Amino acid sequence: MNKLFTLTGLLLFSGSLAMAQNIQNNPGSNHGNKFEQLGTILPTPNEQRTASGAPGVKYWQQRADYNIKCTLDEKNLLLKGSETITYTNNSPDPLTYIWLQLDENEHSTDKNANYQDATKMPSVGTTQSIDKLSETTNNGNGINVLKLTDATGKKLSYTVNKTMMRIDLPAALKTGQKYIFNIDWNYKITDRMTVGGRGGYEFFPADGNYLFTMAQWYPRLCVYSDFQGWQNHQFTGRGEFALTFGDFKVQMTVPADHLVGSTGECINYSAVLNPAQLSRYNTAKTATAPVEIQTLAEAKTAESKKATGTKTWVFQANNVRDFAWTSSRKFIWDAMPQKIAANNNTVMCMSFYGKEAYNLYSKFSTRAVAHTIKTYSDFTIPYPYPVAQSIEAANGMEYPMICFNYGRTDADGTYSESTKNGMLGVIIHEVGHNFFPMIVNSDERQWTWMDEGLNSFVEYLTEELWDNTFPSKKGPAYTIVDYMKLPKDELEPIMTNSENITRFGPNAYSKPATGLNILRETIMGRELFDYAFKEYSRRWAFKHPQPADLFRTMEDASGEDLDWFWRGWFFGTEPCDIALDTVKFAKADFPTTIPEARARMVKVDKPAVNAFQDISKIRNREDKKVSFYVDKTPAAQDFYYKYDRGLVSVDTATAVKTQGSMPLEVVADAEQKKYENKFFYELDFSNKGGLVMPIIVEFTYKDGSKEIDRIPAQIWRHNELKTSKFYVKDKEVESILIDPLRETADIDTSNNTWGGKAKESKFKVFKAKAASSVRGQSVGMNPMQKAAGK
Repeated sequence: MNKLFTLTGLLLFSGSLAMAQNIQNNPGSNHGNKFEQLGTILPTPNEQRTASGAPGVKYWQQRADYNIKCTLDEKNLLLKGSETITYTNNSPDPLTYIWLQLDENEHSTDKNANYQDATKMPSVGTTQSIDKLSETTNNGNGINVLKLTDATGKKLSYTVNKTMMRIDLPAALKTGQKYIFNIDWNYKITDRMTVGGRGGYEFFPADGNYLFTMAQWYPRLCVYSDFQGWQNHQFTGRGEFALTFGDFKVQMTVPADHLVGSTGECINYSAVLNPAQLSRYNTAKTATAPVEIQTLAEAKTAESKKATGTKTWVFQANNVRDFAWTSSRKFIWDAMPQKIAANNNTVMCMSFYGKEAYNLYSKFSTRAVAHTIKTYSDFTIPYPYPVAQSIEAANGMEYPMICFNYGRTDADGTYSESTKNGMLGVIIHEVGHNFFPMIVNSDERQWTWMDEGLNSFVEYLTEELWDNTFPSKKGPAYTIVDYMKLPKDELEPIMTNSENITRFGPNAYSKPATGLNILRETIMGRELFDYAFKEYSRRWAFKHPQPADLFRTMEDASGEDLDWFWRGWFFGTEPCDIALDTVKFAKADFPTTIPEARARMVKVDKPAVNAFQDISKIRNREDKKVSFYVDKTPAAQDFYYKYDRGLVSVDTATAVKTQGSMPLEVVADAEQKKYENKFFYELDFSNKGGLVMPIIVEFTYKDGSKEIDRIPAQIWRHNELKTSKFYVKDKEVESILIDPLRETADIDTSNNTWGGKAKESKFKVFKAKAASSVRGQSVGMNPMQKAAGK
């Protein structure tokens, strides 16, 4: 459990902040800007990428094939593996080194990308947050490279730079040549519910079991491309992945009673499934509704009666850019097929989920998977893979043929409509990522919107065709208005690197999706837009598109000049003098009483339908060729299907009194000693010159010793004018100097110092109890409970 502190800080030192000049393009003119062609803003067409937006006659891309064996050590929470990688150089360039991604280093204290955000001294925080700030030694996380050799067993030279690894080749790898190498590694699996991240484990204390989501888990090749060479941007936890296509054969050795879901097809079900499971799986191949391969009762038995020994599952995946998997004894597993008529492909749609999600996932998940791949296939390209899966794991993240989603019921099995719709939205979104960027393989590490924005747009189309009352949040034009009304200093163009976006959701997801929907419904019309969008998907399937390839293809295939739109919607929305403006100081305090929880009045949710009927909903209802999945599928109709249509009467006006929570407890006397002698400081800085630079802080302590902290320039990326840093120190600070060796060309050093006595204030510390809910669960009473008289 967390122990909680509260804090009242004291302002010690103040300065002034000059406003930066607002620079505009051609501000004196009322013409010659908005409708000019993009011209040199876009890269020059060449033989790799044409002016039409299509791949050129000399387009090329690299290939990486993997053979991996790994072992999941549940007892020690350790994953170890060995892989053989065959890398093919299809480029015209001889390569003297290759780059790999070590994304698991994100969780290491000394091998992460070190992109820091501004930090404030909080009024409420936890002892865990203090411990994290105070952590200076290696926490042991991240990839450990145990052995690296070529195909003959000869050691290879390599360098690890944060989340990247460079392998130096003994001889240049020429065009058309292959290079085979072997790498052995291991890493500690992290608790993603507390540490965060996409991969790791979730522990369920009620039954003592784990649910593992193994993502970004193996060293993997970076993209080497015609437009940028090696894509070796560090992984900070936000911008996702640029990856190389290839074939995978992966063997996972896991506890014998675990079920494994994975990218690709399992090629040894006969060896790892019992006869009943295998029979049900074969039945599911021709079923018209989801068939439970592992039932709820069987999953509960597996939870309580843990088996001994291990099993090895073997999966094969061809022409994919990545590979992820999940493993747990908690899983219920169901499946049904979905036929994709355009390429005569029968896809096994499957879901894995714990008992905590049963009443939601058993009814909706696999059906939503099937609906999604069919709808996306209609709007883009036919789904080419044999499998599509949804895993309930209290998060949302996507990989080829498998994705991790959220959505759990309340303890009594009921759920709110917001939980249901959130679950459906995230399943559609994450399954949809199979198309963007798993097939149309854009680089989210650089252009988040090409992944998230395009996918959010087709997600919207898919939600609309799931249920005409579905309350879509991304797509309708009116839903982006509040974001567009924000002051300009809170906005960035869509064409912004993913690491530097402040309002990530609206910028990378909603605004691109809305823009595409405006093109479809208002500017181009559905027929022209749908043809051009399908052409872009067809041209760049299993390739590496860039923004210009989309912009040019949409114009080329539609006959519409859209440069004005790209310029306004996607590109549109400003020396070094860093000042130390204020310093706040505090000491820890340990209250002996807990603040009382507040009572609040909670109303039962009204039907979750959009208040305004947008043009897409109206046209879909009027179009006789359009049908809605839930209307023609009674098995997908639940309580809320009737509730949204006024067929169920629920009192939504009368509020119910509920007790607010304050999950705190007093810190024990023995534990207070750890924090009572800590000194807490918040330093506030201003960028008076406008040029962003690193901040170099020299602390001089009262005992005469000194310490320097070097803050990367990225700390300014969410606010280029002001930033802050919160410190936990073991000694009291006498003075502070910015840029002591004048390394940053600071033009005014008079505002770089602080010194003087600080009046002490108190920093209240408590212990916080464990969270009672996880992402995707409802809060308060839901209408299903109210209707049942609970």
